[in-house]
Amino acid sequence: MRTKIGQSGMVEVDGPPSSPRRRRRPRLRSVVVTGGAGYIGSHTVLQLLLGGYKVAVIDNLDNSAAIAINRVRELAGDHGPNLTFHQMDLRDKPALEGLFASTKFGAVIHFAGLKAVGESVKKPMMYYDNNLIGTIILLEVMAAHGCKKLVFSSSATVYGWPKVVPCTEEFPIAAANPYGRSKLFIEEICRDIYQSDNEWKIILLRYFNPVGAHPSGYIGEDPRGIPNNLMPFVQQVAVGRRPALTVFGTDYSTEDGTGVRDYIHVVDLADGHIAALNKLSDASIGCEVYNLGTGKGTSVLEMVAAFEKASGKKIPLIYAGRRPGDVEIVYASTEKAERELNWKAKYGIEEMCRDQWNWANKNPYGYEPQDHTT
Repeated sequence: MRTKIGQSGMVEVDGPPSSPRRRRRPRLRSVVVTGGAGYIGSHTVLQLLLGGYKVAVIDNLDNSAAIAINRVRELAGDHGPNLTFHQMDLRDKPALEGLFASTKFGAVIHFAGLKAVGESVKKPMMYYDNNLIGTIILLEVMAAHGCKKLVFSSSATVYGWPKVVPCTEEFPIAAANPYGRSKLFIEEICRDIYQSDNEWKIILLRYFNPVGAHPSGYIGEDPRGIPNNLMPFVQQVAVGRRPALTVFGTDYSTEDGTGVRDYIHVVDLADGHIAALNKLSDASIGCEVYNLGTGKGTSVLEMVAAFEKASGKKIPLIYAGRRPGDVEIVYASTEKAERELNWKAKYGIEEMCRDQWNWANKNPYGYEPQDHTT
């Protein structure tokens, strides 16, 4: 199913819904989304609205933009009024208490957190303070107000350096940096909470490498400062913001010598969160873990070639040595999510690159004014 903005500004849907799950009225009507103005959060909020949910977004806008919320509201059309935005930090417990006291929420999807691996190595205390303390306060407030259903945005970084692929949910977990450890610690906190109080229903989603953008080109990834991931770098080269892409490591034991990752379209990822939210209504759910990926590995050079084809732009490359800590090959086993969440990624790297370029071409400086220069 594809969406686009019609002349009226409403969202038009091309083709029938892809599954009965899209048509079903969700049982959890009112949802909090922390970090909902961010990249993955904003796409998930849109899918929630289109699915009939009422959504309260919490975001401190440290690494996101309020304009993303406005654009989501526009894309949602008639569902736009079901979105409310609350600019606050999760560590502000009185503000959080006030929100939960004002509305009876059915569940929380928790994205909020700092996420730059390199920065986490330089500033570990900032990451533990923001990610861990913010989550602990959120969980305390949820429990106090009887909201014990949670979907947590974890990460494949908790697998550390896997010895074999694909990664299954049963793999040992051992993160390699403070960012990854903050995700791992939160997972453990969630497991401990469930063991102490089985009224909780928690799903931990470990996802791999989100790329792409909404097909409208109206919302997408807009990292502050230097990007931490491959595709934002690629798109910034394509629009002329950077002269070349540096490829780290060309001597890996892969077909073209570059690292292999599991890239997943952000809309597929958003739909995975809706599937997880629906799963929380099952009596059998306690604290469960699911991978969200495509189950396929794509090398850096393969991804660059796909983007060049989608954009018609040549991406100049600079080859450099391996970065310390980089893993050679990582991709997901998605069998559990397919079986238990009734979810499977639909889009390939062609669609990912097409939608990423559409976003970049329409918004070369992200959510900044178009005449912005650096």
